[in-house]
This record gives sequence, structure tokens and C-alpha cells, in this order.
Amino acid sequence: MDDGLKCPSCGSEHAYHDGTLWICPECAHEWNPEAAAGDAAAPSEGVRDAFGNPLADGDSVSVIKDLKVKGSSLVVKGGTKVKNIRLTDAADGHNIACKIDGIGAMNLKSEFVKKA
Repeated sequence: MDDGLKCPSCGSEHAYHDGTLWICPECAHEWNPEAAAGDAAAPSEGVRDAFGNPLADGDSVSVIKDLKVKGSSLVVKGGTKVKNIRLTDAADGHNIACKIDGIGAMNLKSEFVKKA
């Protein structure tokens, strides 16, 4: 092996270069080291919804499942549309601040919304 690359799947040192891809003969995993480096950096940028779409301040989102409101008997139903969200850096994982009609101001986790 020329570059000393190891298979990211099984760690084998017997990977070989074939065109633009590296191939592992032991587990049949194929990868492109240049593309893998770019893909690893992209998901960590910003806040993303449940389907990987990037979110920004002022976006509209829809809730994808019923969510119980902590400390209340209210429920945010799946499919509820939330307009004009604000992204926050909360330590508890609730990274979206918003107002929901009938409920009021609350924080949501981005894993429970999809971009509308």
C-alpha cells in the first residue's frame, strides 16, 4: 500500500487503490479519502433538522412527532408548523427557541423538527 491508508471500516492494512476509490479486500468496503474528509466536516456545521437539512434563524419548521410539554398537560402535535425560529446554544440540547400558537414560548430540539 502506497500511502499507508487503513480501511476505516475494519482497520485492515491491505487496502488498495482502484481509480478514485480505495477498496478493502477483507470487508469489501470502498471509500474516497478526499470525499470522506469533506463529509466529516460538513455535518458539524450549524444546526440541522431530523433529516439533515441546515436550519437558520427565521426558518419555518414542522414538528415530526407529538411532544409533551414539560410541566404541563399540553401536547405539541406532530405536523404543527412553527414560524420564525431562533437558534440557540443551550447545554440541554434544546437548540431552537420559538413561539407556538396556543402554547407560547418554548424550546425544541432540532432532532424533532423538519424544515418546512
